[in-house]
Amino acid sequence: MANANEILAYLPNSFKTRDEQDYINFLWESYESNYNNGKYPFAFIAFHMLYMSFVYFEVWQIKENRTSDFEKALLGLNNEIEQTFLTATTPFAFVKSNEAPFFKFLKLLGCDNAKIGNYKRSVDDRNNSAHSNGRIFFNNQPLIDQKINDVLRNVDDIQTHSKLIIDECLITFLKDSFDPDAREYFDDSDQLREILIHGNYLSQKDIEHMLTFDITQLSTETNYTEMETLFNAFTTEYAIP
Repeated sequence: MANANEILAYLPNSFKTRDEQDYINFLWESYESNYNNGKYPFAFIAFHMLYMSFVYFEVWQIKENRTSDFEKALLGLNNEIEQTFLTATTPFAFVKSNEAPFFKFLKLLGCDNAKIGNYKRSVDDRNNSAHSNGRIFFNNQPLIDQKINDVLRNVDDIQTHSKLIIDECLITFLKDSFDPDAREYFDDSDQLREILIHGNYLSQKDIEHMLTFDITQLSTETNYTEMETLFNAFTTEYAIP
């Protein structure tokens, strides 16, 4: 099997709801089952859905932390989709958009047209597998392994582009959450889990990057001491074993 399980590190560390967790688990189990039984086209469809979920989570972080840029990017969409995206409470609401055009939101991470064109090739591959066209695509293991590795390279490249937005997630969280009496949850662990991790759908890769954040960047902030304390709680609770 290709290193397909690497994608799991780019998907959320945990989820707001059990349904979301069950959905991702189902897709992964579908991929594994079909791959192990030589049903490679169906395995690729499941893996592509994991890939699109990853893209939705990345764009969600933009929506939550660069709201103005996100709203500007909605110009040109029909009113129904625009309102759906603006009022979304879950990244899975983005499924209302056609997949290929949705990748254009990644321009907000600094991805150029050439890269976006490469990222969305998986959509064509999925279509070739899913449509009743009388042909079996990905009919051997080396071919699907190559396609999986292509997707994983795209995932890692998108993740690299997202580092600035991940920093912004953390900075916004620290500025908004340093006071236990004025935030959603009094306990640090609850605030970290529900607002930082779940609220931003952070992956293990996101968390690993956050752990390298230089908190002294915020040393001129009025409430720096409290922010540093909260950041230290984060690094302790989510330290890599």
